[in-house]
Amino acid sequence: MKTLTLEKANLIVNTAINKARKLNLAPLTVVVLDEAGHLKAMQREDGASMIRQEIATAKAWGAVSMGVSSRNLAGVAVHRPDFMNALIGMTGGKVMPVPGGVLIRDTKNNIIGAVGISGDVSDQDERCAIAGIESVGFVAGI
Repeated sequence: MKTLTLEKANLIVNTAINKARKLNLAPLTVVVLDEAGHLKAMQREDGASMIRQEIATAKAWGAVSMGVSSRNLAGVAVHRPDFMNALIGMTGGKVMPVPGGVLIRDTKNNIIGAVGISGDVSDQDERCAIAGIESVGFVAGI
């Protein structure tokens, strides 16, 4: 199993932000968590609002703790709202069921972390997360 090192986490963050700048997106906050949900790297671009760190973290934390992307959690919220409300309550609000939280998988499909991004529309946040993950040779779990 490949490891999510600090160097790779920082490259994921930088690539995601560079992708956002190329697409002229709103300022982003990018969070990378390891497989246990611990913070590995985080950056908030100039101009990103102050709550973006919490949103990005909740997207990534929900993904890594449930083993599915936050996009999939959004589907759960639609089809099983009671379950999602209970999950959000049980975790103290640590889950954000909207796109932008993407699992980081190694080439053997092991979950080794997650990226959460907040700042632009959720689909664009997710797009930048995928670019960051793929830039270091990992597989984006969407």
